[in-house]
Amino acid sequence: MIESSTPPLAALDGHRNVTDLLAARAAAAPDHVAFEVEDASTDSWRPVTTRAFEDEVRALAKGFIAQGIRVGDPIAIMAPTRYEWAVADLAAWYAGAVVVPIYETSSPSQVDAIVADAGVRLAIGGTTEHAALLESALSHAGGVTLGAWVMSAETSPWTLLDLVARGIDVTDVELEARRTAATQDDPATIVYTSGTTGDPKGVVLTHRNFLGQVLNIAAAYSEIVNESGNTVIFLPLAHVLARGLQLICLASGMRIAHLSDPSTVVATLDTLRPTFLVVVPRLLQKIQAAAAGKAADKGLTKIWTHAEATAIAWGRSAERVDAGRGAARSLSLRLRHRLFDALFYQRLRTVMGGRVGYILSGGAALDADLSLFFRGIGVPVIEGYGLTETTAPLTGNLPGRIASGTVGAPLPGLTVRISDEGEVLARGIGVFDGYRDPAHDEGAFIDGFFRTGDLGRLDEQGRLILDGRLKDVIVTSNGKTIVPTRWESAVEANPLVSHAVMVGEGKPYLSALLVLDPEEAAAWARAQGSRIPDTSPTAIRTVDDPTLHAHLQRSVDEANALVARSEQVRRFSVVFADLDDRGLVTPTMKLKRSVVLDRAAVAVEDLYL
Repeated sequence: MIESSTPPLAALDGHRNVTDLLAARAAAAPDHVAFEVEDASTDSWRPVTTRAFEDEVRALAKGFIAQGIRVGDPIAIMAPTRYEWAVADLAAWYAGAVVVPIYETSSPSQVDAIVADAGVRLAIGGTTEHAALLESALSHAGGVTLGAWVMSAETSPWTLLDLVARGIDVTDVELEARRTAATQDDPATIVYTSGTTGDPKGVVLTHRNFLGQVLNIAAAYSEIVNESGNTVIFLPLAHVLARGLQLICLASGMRIAHLSDPSTVVATLDTLRPTFLVVVPRLLQKIQAAAAGKAADKGLTKIWTHAEATAIAWGRSAERVDAGRGAARSLSLRLRHRLFDALFYQRLRTVMGGRVGYILSGGAALDADLSLFFRGIGVPVIEGYGLTETTAPLTGNLPGRIASGTVGAPLPGLTVRISDEGEVLARGIGVFDGYRDPAHDEGAFIDGFFRTGDLGRLDEQGRLILDGRLKDVIVTSNGKTIVPTRWESAVEANPLVSHAVMVGEGKPYLSALLVLDPEEAAAWARAQGSRIPDTSPTAIRTVDDPTLHAHLQRSVDEANALVARSEQVRRFSVVFADLDDRGLVTPTMKLKRSVVLDRAAVAVEDLYL
C-alpha cells in the first residue's frame, strides 16, 4: 500500500475561527471546571470554570486592544507551561492577533531572530528575565512595538494585570468584532521549528488547521477526551502538540492542570489523578526502570523479569483480540498476570494516579515491547505521529485498534502517501500551506503533499510504520545504505542511554556514540562506587569506565541481534553531554545529530583507528 486516507468525522461549518471553540463551550457549560490551577501559597489546586476562564481571556484581550494591537498583529509568548499561557494564547486570538510561541529555553539570538522574522509587536514573558529578553529583541527588531509584559505578579508596571486594567474601557461590542475578525483561512499562529537559529523557519498554521484537527481528533478519541476526564499538560506549550491538546480538552470539557517542571509530574499524579496523559517515550522508560530498580532493591529482580515478560505477553494477547484473531488466554498466563498484578502492576497504576485509562506517546519512536508492557499492566499506550507542519497529529492508533510498532492510520481528514524513495508524504485538514518565508517552501511539497523528511511504510491496514529520518541515512564505504533508527531505538531502551547515535558515513563499518542519561548515569555510578565526570558547556566527553562499557555492551549486542549483519555496530564509545544545552538538543529533546558529530569528532575518529 502506498497511500492511506481517513475521511473526516467532523464538519467545520458554523465555526469562523478557533475562538468559537471556547465561546461555544462557555455558552454550553459555563460552570463546568475547565482548569485546575496550582496555588503555591497553600500547596493546593483551585478549580477554574469555563466561564471564569473566558472572563479572564476577554479581559486580557481588551487590554491587548487598548494597548494598540490590531487585527493580524503577532504577539509572542515565552514562558514555561502554566495556566497564564493558556489565558494569553486565547486572549491574543480573541483580540484578532496571531500567536508566536517561543520556547522558554531559547537563546537570546533565537529570540531575536523569531521576533524579527515574525514582526512581533507585543510580547509576553513568564518571568522578568523572559520579558527582558523579549524587550531586547523588540528593540533590535525596530519599528513601533507595544512592549514586553510579565505573566507573574512581580514588582513591575508591565504585568498582565496592568494590561487588563488598561482595557477597562474597551466595549464588548468592539471585542466581539475583533474576536470574529479572523476567518478559517487566516493565520492563527506562526510556530518556529525546533532548532531555530539565525535563519528561522516559521510554520504558518491557520484557524482552519486548528479547527480541523481539534474537531476531528475530539470525535475520533471521544472515549478518552470528554468532560468526565482530566489531564495534566507538562509538555512545552510552545510546542503545537501541547497547544492542540489544550484546545481539544477545552472544546470537549476535559479538565486541564499545567505543570511547568516535568520532573515533578510523577510526584503530582497522586494528587491530580488524571484519566489521560500525553508523554514522550523517555518518561515511560523511566517509570519502567524505576519499578525494576525498586524490585532489585528488594532482591526481586528475577521475579520482576518474569513480571515484565508476562505484561508484554498479556499486551500482545490484547492486541490480537483487538485485531479479531485472539484466542482465549491460557490458564498459566491468566494466573501469572493475576499474581504480578497484585505484586507490581497495581502499584505502577497507583504511581500514575490510579485513574489513567490511556497514555498518548509522541515526539520520538516508542519501543514496541515498552508499549506492550504498559498495555499488559492495564494502561494502554496510544502512539501517534505528526509534525509542526501537520498541526501535530498526522496518524494515531485508536482505542481498540492499537498496534504496537506502528504509529497508526491517518487521523480523520488526513492522507498519508509513501513516495518511491520511501518518504512519508502528508495532505489534509491539518497540513499547513507553507512557511512564512516562501523560500523555505522550495522542495517542501510534491504533487500537493508535504514532504515530512521521514521514512516509512504502510501495512495492509493502512497504518504507518516509521523507519527513520531521510537525512539520517548512512552510506558506508562498502555502498551499504543503513537506516539507523531501529538499532538506535533498541539501545535507547536501556535507561542509561539517553541517545544512541550510529555513525559510519563513508566508513568501512558502523560505530556508535552512546550519550548517557545524566540522572540514570549518576545513580548507576553511585551504586558502583564510581563517579561519572561532569560535562562542560560545549564539549562531549568520553567516559572511559570498563564496567560501564561492559554493561552497555549487552544492550549493543541485543540491538545487533535485531538487525542484519551489515547494519550491526562493531565499536561504540560512551559519552557524556550537557542535555540542557539548546545548541545540542532541541526544546523537544531531540538530539541535533550534526552538532553531536561535530563536537564529538575526536571520539568518532578514535572509533576508526
